[in-house]
Amino acid sequence: MHMRHATLAVALMAAFSAVQAAAPAACATGSAVTYPVTQKVAQTDNYHGTTIADPYRWLEDANSAQTKGWVDAQNAVTQGYLGQIPQREAIRQRLTKLWNYERYSVPSKDGGRYFYTRNDGLQNQSVLYTMKNLGDEPRMLLDPNKLAADGTVALAGAEVSPDGKLLAYATAASGSDWNEIRVRNIETGKDLADHVKFVKFSNTAWTKDGKGFFYSRYDEPKEATKLADVNYFQKLYYHRIGTPQSADTLVYDRADQKEWGFSGQTTDDGRYLVITTTKGTAPKYRVSYKDLSRPDSKVVDLIDNFDAGYDFIDNVGSVFYFSTDRKAPKKRIVAIDVSQPGEANWKEIVAENADTLAGADIINNQLVLEYLKDARSVVRVHDLKGKAVREIALPGIGTVGGLSGKRGEAETFYSFTGFTTPTTIYRLNLKTGQSTVFRQPKVDFNPADYETRQQFFTSRDGTKVPMFIVSKKGIKLDGSNPTYLYGYGGFNISMTPGFSPANLAWMEMGGVYVVANLRGGGEYGESWHQAGTKLQKQNVFDDFIGAAEWLVANKVTSPAKLAIGGGSNGGLLVGAAMTQRPDLFGAAIPMVGVLDMLRFHKFTIGWAWTSDYGSADNPEEFKALVKYSPLHNLKAGTSYPATMITTADHDDRVVPAHSFKFAAAAQAAQAGCNPVLIRIDVKAGHGAGKPTTKQIEEVADRWGFLSKALKM
Repeated sequence: MHMRHATLAVALMAAFSAVQAAAPAACATGSAVTYPVTQKVAQTDNYHGTTIADPYRWLEDANSAQTKGWVDAQNAVTQGYLGQIPQREAIRQRLTKLWNYERYSVPSKDGGRYFYTRNDGLQNQSVLYTMKNLGDEPRMLLDPNKLAADGTVALAGAEVSPDGKLLAYATAASGSDWNEIRVRNIETGKDLADHVKFVKFSNTAWTKDGKGFFYSRYDEPKEATKLADVNYFQKLYYHRIGTPQSADTLVYDRADQKEWGFSGQTTDDGRYLVITTTKGTAPKYRVSYKDLSRPDSKVVDLIDNFDAGYDFIDNVGSVFYFSTDRKAPKKRIVAIDVSQPGEANWKEIVAENADTLAGADIINNQLVLEYLKDARSVVRVHDLKGKAVREIALPGIGTVGGLSGKRGEAETFYSFTGFTTPTTIYRLNLKTGQSTVFRQPKVDFNPADYETRQQFFTSRDGTKVPMFIVSKKGIKLDGSNPTYLYGYGGFNISMTPGFSPANLAWMEMGGVYVVANLRGGGEYGESWHQAGTKLQKQNVFDDFIGAAEWLVANKVTSPAKLAIGGGSNGGLLVGAAMTQRPDLFGAAIPMVGVLDMLRFHKFTIGWAWTSDYGSADNPEEFKALVKYSPLHNLKAGTSYPATMITTADHDDRVVPAHSFKFAAAAQAAQAGCNPVLIRIDVKAGHGAGKPTTKQIEEVADRWGFLSKALKM
């Protein structure tokens, strides 16, 4: 860390003293927020001949006493501000009531048993259950709530052995990406001695005999800095049940390729281990396989370049089925016989069509395919030769999840959700195509009071972009509606309809909820994704600003009533939009955002995002990054929207330094009366596995903040 050293006492006094606080700007409407003074240091960096100041570099050290003092001081200001908002407690109470409904995961069937999770409503973590037959009383198998009193240990993954006797389950503490795997006897409910550590970005794949599983891990990290250190050299291992991790077998690694990551998948027939190799977050893969029927078999490269995405579905003998965007940006299904693997011998089973292929599996010896048609789900069934069998009737406009199973099974399960449809679980009979409700929650609201419409608008360069607008029925288009515009726009991830008690509470308050389907996402295939990456990343921000301008022009809302929000890459989106068009928004909430685009690749897994963002190490990409990097585009003396930045102390995906530095710089730059706050959660991470109580608290703070900022 490059900074002038000072005694701890002096540093703390200079940086955080409430007495020596920054002078608030004069406000006609009342007093502005008084922020702690954040120390600046004389840190500069040379990027290809351009000198860039980084005065808050010291905030990158999350473990220093100085940073911890700054966090405490900022949280005190934020909680003091939020505590004076009269609506906040009523919002929290209503959220608690809305959240209190049963939530289920999509069941899986393994070894003749069914497995699924259930949350009774306000449990911090969902509980894993099993049953032999669908009508049986479910038996609790694993309750993560008992792993930590405050609910901050979450179930991060669970895989049942093919014989249904053992459960390999991964846990994550305080929202960290680091996982530990343990093994439970399903009959007795007792854990075995097996304990696998240093696992990150991994699944578990059992061998057919149930004697062990494949998993991915990194070398043991340094405990003190494991939430920030860069993650390189992932390795694929095999763990045999009943042996220590030190005896695990290294199956595949590449010592010459520090950025390659490996995911192992075993075929339903147990014969093959299929290894997908990734390089960063780009959806372009290598595929290898190992014949598990021969113990001494070597790993064979089937597709040995990163030219396209190849998602392995399943095999029939030596024929491997893949969903791929090779020569098909919206994806198609191909069959590759590993005995004749040359591309000239590939067989196209289902051709690319106008809709985007989002998911595929082989169940009942049929291809079950989920498509996105303008960001909403359609499900079609084909036989293994590609002939269309039927389209599955869905309950409405929404999003399907699940639809996975075994080749020989005639049933599968799926979830269906929409903006005003709580997630319902269906059982699908693939012989008849009929769906029946398996679990349907009851939520304290009337869906008939709300409406969802899809609106297309034109972005800056003429591209047509869709967005979903959800609200109470019959709102007046007079520009007065408080509106929350949400987006993501990156990493080939699609924003599709989904139910959220948080968003329902917002609409009950009179708010309009909008989701924009920006370029950079996966809604329209790989070409749509690429149009929002690297030197074209500005398209994403233009799309988001275009959505906001449409909402204002069509009198859904007005700038003073319009808030924007997004998390992670969506936090970058909000940071870029508010720095490029501060006049267009009344409030901004960048959550766990990537906000320093010049240094993101220097922490944890940030290097992997260069496939979407590019890197400041590249001269041309640096020019693009520095133009929109939120941290570097704050201008002193500008009136920015009311802003609440959110992050968490255990976020080891997007390290909190992004939010810390952006908050310090935004507070220093802000002119006028709008607050710039940072809410820093403790014992929490990037978002996965966050306890229900923490989720409710965060949303209550978000809607409370907006109720004041938008004068609701």
